[in-house]
This record gives sequence, structure tokens and C-alpha cells, in this order.
Amino acid sequence: MAIEIKAPSFPESVADGTVATWHKKPGDAVKRDDLIVDIETDKVVLEVLAEADGVLGAIVANEGDTVLSNQVLGSIEEGTAAAAAPAAAAAPAAASAAAPAAADEDAIAAPAARKLAEENGINLATIKGTGKDGRVTKEDVVAAVEAKKNAPAAAPAKAAAPAAAAPVFAAGDRTEKRVPMTRVRATVAKRLVEAQSNMAMLTTFNEVDMTEVMALRSKYKDLFEKSHNGVRLGFMSFFVKAATEALKRFPAVNASIDGGDIVYHGYADVGVAVSSDRGLVVPVLRNAELMSLAEIEGGIAGFGKKARDGKLTIDEMTGGTFTITNGGTFGSMMSTPIVNPPQAAILGMHNIIQRPMAINGQVVIRPMMYLALSYDHRLIDGKEAVTFLVTIKNLLEDPARLLLDI
Repeated sequence: MAIEIKAPSFPESVADGTVATWHKKPGDAVKRDDLIVDIETDKVVLEVLAEADGVLGAIVANEGDTVLSNQVLGSIEEGTAAAAAPAAAAAPAAASAAAPAAADEDAIAAPAARKLAEENGINLATIKGTGKDGRVTKEDVVAAVEAKKNAPAAAPAKAAAPAAAAPVFAAGDRTEKRVPMTRVRATVAKRLVEAQSNMAMLTTFNEVDMTEVMALRSKYKDLFEKSHNGVRLGFMSFFVKAATEALKRFPAVNASIDGGDIVYHGYADVGVAVSSDRGLVVPVLRNAELMSLAEIEGGIAGFGKKARDGKLTIDEMTGGTFTITNGGTFGSMMSTPIVNPPQAAILGMHNIIQRPMAINGQVVIRPMMYLALSYDHRLIDGKEAVTFLVTIKNLLEDPARLLLDI
């Protein structure tokens, strides 16, 4: 019996998607919950899993095709024919490898973990699963891949395995390679151009002395981690906390323009920019003004993990009333971040640099960070923007005002 493979149900904010990658070819054996195809939307990449054991039949939506919600992509011929495929694929292998291969098939593993293991030549049977009931997770496979890369004998063999985002050319090579822009990259490009074209965007700068925050973090980080079940105390939670407090005092910075109206939000949904293999994504901390430092750090850590695994949902990246981006993690000293419409402002964090500062008539070395606030001047006056940024500066330079909740 043929089972249709359909695109996921897209939310109202997503009109369509693009078939990114077919992980199986017609005639390949598939098992229930195997990853079959990736559908890339403007926001996230959605995985389509097999609903039953069988053989992949005809593909009706090829890579690069645009598909709608619940559109048929292909079919699976349900049955036991797939049982012979693994054995046939294993026939060329040496007899000594037969037992580990069988054990690999029997290993309990998440679809993403199994796919990653196959791509990197990792035998699942050699990995001790840390998931429920000994299930091998993607993180377990990533650790195994790293261990394999670090092994002297394995490193040369796998050096070319990872696929680079951009082609690598030999010195003096004058060839060119044209690749289609991903939907995520195309959407980011479109929104950035629209933001600069449709709003009066300005940027104001200031600097913050991170001495007190760094001292507080150094003093309490171990106790904080023990008190909050392994959640680590970073810098981002201080900035989110300071920003939400400043947003309460300056509601226009937390507002948005809708046609001829100004929409003031009685809550702070803070987007935190996270880098992933597919580009920059901005998951949102809902009601960040009500969150403790531990809840903020835990939420950001969870988003980072999901971004690396490609598991962020559309709901997690939809909305937001204010955004914070941290270019300092990549060494940026100063930048002018672009506002994410329909939001009215974005805060840019940068690298912490030891610099000489004049304090009380004395030159001292302090850890300093430049802050940048880009804002929509149609909604936010210059005085409001500058005072908002000064408020964040003052809160960070006196972090005793922000509760550690330990």
C-alpha cells in the first residue's frame, strides 16, 4: 500500500516552503521515523519523517521546488521489501564488520542522530546513549564525531567530510560556482533592505564598564549553577534583565508602528540573536520582564541547542517586541545593528576590551564594552534613545539592582 509523503502544515505566517534536501532516493529502504526530506521555510527548516517501514516510491516534488502546506511530496510503498535493502547494502562489507553493522541497526537512536552517524561513518553500537532508555541522542553522536576527528589516525580520513557553506577554491583557481540562495538567507536579505528603506533608522552609542558585572559573575557563578540545576550564569541575562527594566521606563522603545497607529506592548518579548549553520535566527523569550536571571540563561541555552540541532519552531521565532544581538562573541568591537521590523529598536553588544579609563582623576584599566542602540526615529526621539541606553549602562554598572535569585 502506498503512503503519501506530505509537506507539514504551515502556520498562517508561512505561505509556502522549498524542498531543501531529499535524504533518500527512490527505491531506498526506509524505516518509520527515518528523516526523509527537509522543507525550508522563511523561518526554519522542517523535517518530514517516514510514517511507516517500506521503500521510497516516486518523488513528485524535487529539490528546489516550492510546495504548499500539506502538499504531496512523494510516496512510500509500505511493506517488508525494505528488509532486504540493509542486507544488500552490507554485502560488499568485510565479514568482520557484519556483527557491528547489525548492532548498529539495533541501536536505539533519534532520527537526527542516526543520520549524523551515517554521514560521519560512526557506528551507533559503539556509542553509549545518554537519552531515555539508553537512546542515542544527536549530542552523543556529535561527541563521538569530535572524538574521531581528534584521533590522529582518523583526522586525515575525515578532513574533507564536513560540507562547507561556501566553496573552497585552490590558489590561482579562476573558476566560479553559482548556488541558489537559501530561503532563510533570502528572507533575511529582503527584510534588511525593507528595514533600511521603510524606516528612519539611527544608531546611538555608549560604553559600559563591565567591572561590577564580571566581579559579580565570578563570585557567584558556582553557587548560581548549583542553585539552578546546572544553568550557567553568563553576561546575556544581565543585558536582558537591564533591557526589560529600561523598556518599562521607555515604552516607546518597546512599541511598534502599525499603519497610522502606534502599538504599545504591555510585555517584553525579547528576541535573542543566535548563530546557526543556516544563518542568524532570532528566537524570542516571552515575557522576559517576568523571568529571573536563571530562567533567561536557561531559555537562551535551550534556544542555542535547538538552533544547532535545527529544531527551533516557527512559534519560537515569531513575534518579539525588542531584540538583543551580541556581535562580541565573534570579536566585533563596534557595529550598527539593523532593526527587525515591526520592532522599533535593537540593542547591539560588543567585545569586552581592557582599556585605560580616567576615573576620579586616575588612569585605570577597566573591561569596557561598546553598546549600540539602533532605533526607528519615526517613533523614538533622540533624547529617548540616548536616555534608554544610559539607563542600561547605569543598571549594568550597578548590577546589585538586578536580582540574582539565588
